[in-house]
Amino acid sequence: MYFIIFDLEFNQDFSSLQNFEKKRPQYPFEIIQIGAIKLDSEFNTIATFNRYVKPTLYTKISPFITELTGITTDQLLIEELFPEVYKAYIEFIGGTDSVFCVWGLSDIKELFRNTEYLHLDNKLLPRMYINIQPYVSTHLNLPAKKLLRLQHAVETLSIPITYSFHNALYDAYYTGEIFKKIYTSSITPKIYDPSYIPIRQQARPRKREIDFDKLLQQFEKMYVRKMTEEEQEIIKLAYKMGKTNQFLK
Repeated sequence: MYFIIFDLEFNQDFSSLQNFEKKRPQYPFEIIQIGAIKLDSEFNTIATFNRYVKPTLYTKISPFITELTGITTDQLLIEELFPEVYKAYIEFIGGTDSVFCVWGLSDIKELFRNTEYLHLDNKLLPRMYINIQPYVSTHLNLPAKKLLRLQHAVETLSIPITYSFHNALYDAYYTGEIFKKIYTSSITPKIYDPSYIPIRQQARPRKREIDFDKLLQQFEKMYVRKMTEEEQEIIKLAYKMGKTNQFLK
């Protein structure tokens, strides 16, 4: 058994969407980089994986994503498509008895969503996983709902910062270093079910959705001008990424 500490960088730019026939909620965040560290049962690094992916769903990388990660559209044009990178990633993992280790559940969810969207066999992926993020809160005696962003956790745990953040391989490295530092026998894998949909309690209030039109109107009022289509997509994407909680302090 191996621990596969992995991280993803992904993109979503509806202004460059290839297929406009489907409704937007069906489209995943398209994976553009997979970074992973393979550890043995004694936390020794066995191998690393770092691959960029040529996008097919969106024809360009959102300026917001480029600013965050440094990844550009031109950079990805020479890379292989996701099915080929996925095949290499499966070989790197080395079997479904491995355990995925992630910083928050968004990456594992998007990995399965991308494979489903492209009709790839995700039965080749491990189902056991450990979400390291909440265990850090426990380790630091913080409230259970107080989830730290990766950089804050690295700094709090006094882990040397030798690489930049928002790079899939480097973020996987930091996640692995955190895992080594806080690991106890009480941290055990759970089973990930990509088809699981939580049952809503009847008493739960109706989910409220943001009014993007009003949000954009507010920005236009603040800046006293109309937002360009590109700016509108950046604002919407920033809101959606904020909901993943991966940037919480």
